[in-house]
Amino acid sequence: MPQHNPILITGAAGEIGGVSRTMVDMLLDQGHPVRAFVRQDDERAHALRQAGAEVFVGDLLNIADLTAALKGCRRIYFSMSLSPYYTDAVSLMAAAARAQGDIEVFVNISEYEQSFMTFENMIAPEDERRSRLGGRVADWSPQQRAHWVAEQVLDWSGLPTVNVRAAFFVENPILTWLALGSLADDELRLPFGHHRLAPIAAYDVAALCATILADPTPHLSKSYALTGPELKDMHEIAEDFGAVLGRKITYVPEDVETWNETYVDPALGQFPHIAEHLKTLTRLIGGGGYRGVTDQLETLLGRPPKTVRWALENHPRIRKLATT
Repeated sequence: MPQHNPILITGAAGEIGGVSRTMVDMLLDQGHPVRAFVRQDDERAHALRQAGAEVFVGDLLNIADLTAALKGCRRIYFSMSLSPYYTDAVSLMAAAARAQGDIEVFVNISEYEQSFMTFENMIAPEDERRSRLGGRVADWSPQQRAHWVAEQVLDWSGLPTVNVRAAFFVENPILTWLALGSLADDELRLPFGHHRLAPIAAYDVAALCATILADPTPHLSKSYALTGPELKDMHEIAEDFGAVLGRKITYVPEDVETWNETYVDPALGQFPHIAEHLKTLTRLIGGGGYRGVTDQLETLLGRPPKTVRWALENHPRIRKLATT
């Protein structure tokens, strides 16, 4: 049954196809009122209003804005772009939610590696951490640490929290816009060797989060580790790109640090927090991290997860490349 109180969705002005924006449409289609938290009142905010959402313009680092945005809301989905202030924003939202006092669920978008970031693993000697993380890196990225701290804060807060720990997104910049240059030359250049991973479609994460927000009780105090439906190596993912683009795409393995210097540093040099996160991801995956596949998404949604090929077919940047 649709909720009378609006559901607060942060990060709602994200790219079409992103988790928050997709959730807004899903919840509205189900008849739930949605309050979409955005940073700027721009064309994306206008599109949200056109879709039927109530738009709140504010700053996730301003406790007064958060308190005002929460008024009348009892269900929260929290997401924020990669930021060195991520933990601050989660903590402020938790403080505002505790002060309001009648929250039914706080859905926290988290990160797949959190399932492995136990306290014992975090404090293990460096050689053990290197062995566990694949040898290319001794620690997790600043953003992954921020997610870890955020989960601790929400646990301490006593709020009814659900942690949605999503694996490597098909829509991750590493697989999409950072790969566009090599794809234009019919190559998929990535530093992942022959390792296999199970990328997840943002659409599926949105679908699960919308399901939780519509009926939170069965999910309270749980953490879900979500992956795509199958493990694939980069040759297989190159085949998916080829099927979507209508031409043969060849996977070309790259050295991790060379790839980071060639693709990440020039594109994100002005955003060191984001750059370091993406470079750590390449090192983790290139060292065999993000291994494994779970069936939690299929169990929770009652259907198989969307495939890598489906997600690529529905990605605006890849669709655009297919028409050029």
